[in-house]
Amino acid sequence: MARPRPELPPAQAIRALMDGEGRLAVRVTPGARVEALEIANGRLLAKVRVKPEDGKATAAVIALLASALGIAPSRVNLLRGATSREKLLQLS
Repeated sequence: MARPRPELPPAQAIRALMDGEGRLAVRVTPGARVEALEIANGRLLAKVRVKPEDGKATAAVIALLASALGIAPSRVNLLRGATSREKLLQLS
């Protein structure tokens, strides 16, 4: 059985959460049953299936966010939170 496609909010709604310098705060839930991005209480929540081992969950979040925004993953940089659920990403 194929995996369901991740649930993604509109790119404009995600971009509205960024600050003036292109930074975006993300709360990550690794090891989730489904992959999804959702906006709740003015925050972006990312759910990824992979476990938080050796940066795999962070890489999955970056790939998921890039997919939702229609940009290359290389344009998303991790500024803070490599080992935390609270991450600060910058889009270029």
